[in-house]
This record gives sequence, C-alpha cells and structure tokens, in this order.
Amino acid sequence: MTTMVERTVVVSSMRPRYEGANIRTWIGFKHLMYLAEHAVLAWFRHHGAGPQRLFHEYGLALEIVDSSVLLPALLEIDDEVVAEASALGGGRFSVKLRVDDAAAPRTVLSGKIAVRLIQAEDVDSSNRPPLPEEIASIARIGIDAAPHANDRRDVALAGTDPEAALAAANPAAFLWRWQARYFHCYYSDHAQHSSFVRALEEVVERFLADRGLSVGRMLIERALIPVVSRVRVQALAPVHMEEDVYTTFVVDDVLKGTAYDGRMDGYVRRGDALIHVATARILHGYAHSAGPHAGTLATLDADVLDALTGRRRQ
Repeated sequence: MTTMVERTVVVSSMRPRYEGANIRTWIGFKHLMYLAEHAVLAWFRHHGAGPQRLFHEYGLALEIVDSSVLLPALLEIDDEVVAEASALGGGRFSVKLRVDDAAAPRTVLSGKIAVRLIQAEDVDSSNRPPLPEEIASIARIGIDAAPHANDRRDVALAGTDPEAALAAANPAAFLWRWQARYFHCYYSDHAQHSSFVRALEEVVERFLADRGLSVGRMLIERALIPVVSRVRVQALAPVHMEEDVYTTFVVDDVLKGTAYDGRMDGYVRRGDALIHVATARILHGYAHSAGPHAGTLATLDADVLDALTGRRRQ
C-alpha cells in the first residue's frame, strides 16, 4: 500500500527478506539498503514512471548511483517496516525506514539515495512521449554521465598487472577480484548499484577472514558479530557484464575502540589503466550475540585492533 503526502510516498507492509537474518533474527545492512532502494522505486511507480515503463515507453534506464545511510537501531525478521521516500530534487531522495512497534517504535534507517535516468543504448528513443513533469527534472542522458566522475582515482598500470599496481598504490589494502556476472546486472548490460552493496559485504568478510577474524571464529570464540552503523556506496563509472572488478578494502581508522572505519574501492581494467568504478565507506563494530548484553556494542581488545589495522597478523 502507498499513500502520497506532498512529495513523500509512504510505503507500508514491507518486511525484510528471510535471507537477511544470518545471525539470530537480526537483519544485516545489505537488506536494509535493499528496502531503501524499494522505497525509492515506489516513489517512481506512484508517479507513473516505474522502471519498466521508463524503459519501454521512454527509452530510459533508472539507476541508483549513490546511497548513504545511517542504521541507528536493529531490524528483526518479523518487523513490519514503514518506508518514506521524499524527493529532494536533482535526482536525490531522502529515505527513512521505521518500525511502528507499540512497545518500542524506532527508526532503523535514515539516509539519502541518488538516481539518474540514462538513455538505454539498445532502445529506440525516437518519437517518445515527454516524461511526466515530476520525473523530467532528474533525467540525465548518456551512459557515461556518472554524477561522481570527479571522485574517481584511476590507476595507471605502467606495464604491471592490476594486482601489482593496486598493491603498489596502497600496500595495506586487501585485494579481491570478482566478475560482474549477468545476475549482478540490469538492462542487459552493466552492474547494478546493489551489486556493489553485495561486494562491500563480501570484501569485508574476506578481509576479516584474512586477518584471522572470520565471522565464524569471532562468533564461536567470542560470541561477537559484526554490526554496521553507517554505509555509503557510490557508483563512479559503469561496469559491463563479465568485466572483472578488482576490489580493495582497507581500515582507515578505529573509533574509541568499538568500531572501525573501512573503505572499499573497485576498479576495472581498460587499456593501460584501472578505471575507478565504485567506492564505499562502512563503519563496522562488533555486538554481543548472546547473553544479557546481546545486541549491544562490544569494546575491542588489543589483539582484534592490531589485526584490523595490520599491526599484527593472526
């Protein structure tokens, strides 16, 4: 069900997917971001311009290119989520997810999401009707019209392979390569924003395992699980189907012994350069997974902090 309040669409009766309840019945950050994406799509559908209609009637592809969210409270698998998406102009939206629990009403996500409308390459756009007025102001035409192009930090290969070039650029970074397969993509061509959200989740897990802090080990030995309080994921340039994405992750800072601030960057090789295609930041901590303090933040000891920052490898 959706209702309209000025420029805000309120979507009710949303629930997280069962897939997102990996530890106890708590929902991970990835699925919260999926719900935020759903709220923005609901705004477009309410205005008669859902992704399907935009593509087939107007020859435009709707893309999410930037999402920045705060996650102030836990979301559980049976919670009913109310989502509000408000248009801010210029393709930017404010999104809030809340749970109207009578006993403990709470906001579980607040943030900003940016979208663009691009000309679909394989769709004839001649003789198309004009866009609805509410939509026309956010249209950007051109597959390479990335809104964050100035944020790119491309890496010259200079005769070296991609792994060596990235290691030289940032020796402290963890490196992982993945391929943008068809199930990461949309519009038959390039990777969705959500694929970078998934890549962020996976590269962090791989980084932790590499540092001797795998999720399973921390859960069994310390009854601790990773929790996320802040995330931003930006698409900087398109990644086409079946391209390899060279992904780095590094911890930049540790905050008050309870959380670490990490950065992911993704690159695709084109010619003699690695093109910077995505970047993300994540604020990660640990929570107790059992006992009287379950769900509360834990203070990290010196061994964990040393492993996270690379001062000592386990």
